[in-house]
Amino acid sequence: MTKFLLTAFEPYDGWTENSSWLALIELTRWFESRSQVVTRRYPVHLQTASDRLRKDLLDGYDFAIHLGQAPGSPVLRLESTGLNLRTDGTPLIPDAPDAYVTQLPLSKIRERLLANRIPAEISHHAGTYLCNAVLYLSQHFSSQLSLSTKSIFLHLPLTPGQVADAASSMPSASTALMATAIGHTIGTLETI
Repeated sequence: MTKFLLTAFEPYDGWTENSSWLALIELTRWFESRSQVVTRRYPVHLQTASDRLRKDLLDGYDFAIHLGQAPGSPVLRLESTGLNLRTDGTPLIPDAPDAYVTQLPLSKIRERLLANRIPAEISHHAGTYLCNAVLYLSQHFSSQLSLSTKSIFLHLPLTPGQVADAASSMPSASTALMATAIGHTIGTLETI
């Protein structure tokens, strides 16, 4: 049986909700799979998230799908690269590789999303905030601990409710659409 770890984040800064967690909750309401799917919500704190991620990965997953919200993004972004970089420019892990590139078929996932009318693009840089750190650390821990887990990171737009609460004109996507995108991502990975 294929094992998936799905992670999302709690709210941060001025946001009272996080679209990644809202989408993950929505997915659990209807998603059925022949695979084992485990969900986790991580705090927006580098050391705590890092410790929990390392512990979770030791449970032996085939795939880790990490989710985060990307205010201002009009589409779902499939992140290809995690950088060994903090927001202050220092490395996440000294003397570790500069970057890890996902070995998962991002183009195939994107094609499936687009075929199902879900706007998506491949992004080659997950930023330098916690989303990037989780993508990098997921791949680094798998490498250093000789785990078979392959990782991917999906950046999700805000929800309409978040945009309304912020009285902003930023782009948004429904939680149903984002949950469907996560389901299609799992479905694609189940075939490789």
